[in-house]
Parts: sequence; structure tokens; C-alpha cells
Amino acid sequence: MLKIQRKQPPSLDSFLPEGAETPIRDEALGAPTEVKVERIADLFGQIMETLGLDLRDDSLRETPQRFAKMYVQEIFRGLDPQQRPRIATFENRYQYKQMLVERDIRLHSCCEHHFLPILGRAHVAYIPDRHVVGLSKLNRVVDYYARRPQVQERLTQQIAVALQQDLETPDVAVWIEASHLCVAMRGIQDEASVTVTSAYEGRFREPAIQLQFLAAIGKVGSEAAAQTGPLAMLIQESKSSALGDKGESSDALD
Repeated sequence: MLKIQRKQPPSLDSFLPEGAETPIRDEALGAPTEVKVERIADLFGQIMETLGLDLRDDSLRETPQRFAKMYVQEIFRGLDPQQRPRIATFENRYQYKQMLVERDIRLHSCCEHHFLPILGRAHVAYIPDRHVVGLSKLNRVVDYYARRPQVQERLTQQIAVALQQDLETPDVAVWIEASHLCVAMRGIQDEASVTVTSAYEGRFREPAIQLQFLAAIGKVGSEAAAQTGPLAMLIQESKSSALGDKGESSDALD
């Protein structure tokens, strides 16, 4: 008798380091979208009825179905490995070796503790090695990992590691600033606070490179970056050269 083997579902975060993965049951990844939608619609309808809402009302009748489709196909589409953006890179023929920054990327996510929105902006950067990437692909990577129940710290790590893998460079930076509606709408109800997280990998751990990134996204003044960046090195070299011409020791700078 022919034994039929069930196709193994694709893994969601197999390349991420331990602790950075989204907690998920792998067996759920292979469930068809239609099955997920119908099950969630049924369960959410029960929640609405428990709250006392009358699902016979024409305004509420289709809400469970709308809610389920929104969760599966939009808000949490980042839980589907098939939705992971395919990142096509190009050979870095022009030998661009400086920082590339994509700033103010719209970020819509969802707090995994209360399932309320996280709304903010992401800024990402990388230093190319052998490959460069189309700019919109950076936005798509951010959006894919945001579209799942998240904590901001893990989201930041996931984006950084994914960019390292897709761009084949260790040199990446991620900065996220976001408002959490679980803080604004409930509990302390603080509408003004903003949560900031960052990840610096490779050369971005160097203070000078890090400052240049922060200046590029408007978090420090360009003057501060210049004091420790390449411009400062050029100034220092020119001073040393001038002193050397006069036969003075560079110790005079101390």
C-alpha cells in the first residue's frame, strides 16, 4: 500500500537566533487560509455574543467574518512564511561602500500582550559589500515582520537579522520608534509616550559609524557626527601634518 506523506509546512523563523523567533506552533503553518478564517470568525462571533451584542443586526452580522479575514490576510499576514518578501539583490558593480539609509518607514504592528496596535516608524541602514538591493525591499522586510503579534524588542532584532541574511552583509542598523495603544488606551492611558529600540550590527557598533547613522535619521546633530566621523579624522590628520612640517611633536595637541 502506497504511504502518503504529508507535506511539511515551511518554517517561519528557522534562520533567526534563539530567542528572536516568534513563538508559534509549526504545525499551524500548513493550515489553509480558509480554515483559519472560518475558525476565527466562529470564535470571534462567540466573543461578540458573550459581550451581549446581537449578531442579527445588519451592521454586526458580517463582523466576525470581516474580523477573521483582516487578522489572517492583513494584520497577521507576517505569520505566513509564503508572504516573506523575496529579496532580489544586484551586484555592487559601482563599488558603493558607504552607508545607505532608508528612513521613516511606516510601521504597523500589534502588541502580543493585548492585541492592540503598535504604530510608528522604522529607520534601517546597511553598508553594502558585494550586493545592493532595491530600496522598496527594505520597507517590505520591515512590514513583513511587523505584521504579526510582536514585542518591539524582538521585532527590532528580527528585522536586523533578516537584513543581514538577505543583503549578505553584517553591517546593518535598525531604529524603531513607536506608540503602543496598549499603553495609550488602557492601564496608564499615556498617549504621549513613545518606545524606542535599536539594533547595531557589524561596523555600526563603531561609535563614529553609529553617530553618522543617528545624524542621518535626525536623532543627533550633524555637528556631533562630524566630531567623531571621517571629517574629524581629516581635521586631525591635517593638524598633525601641519605640526610635522614645523618639526613639532604631535604631543603638542594634548
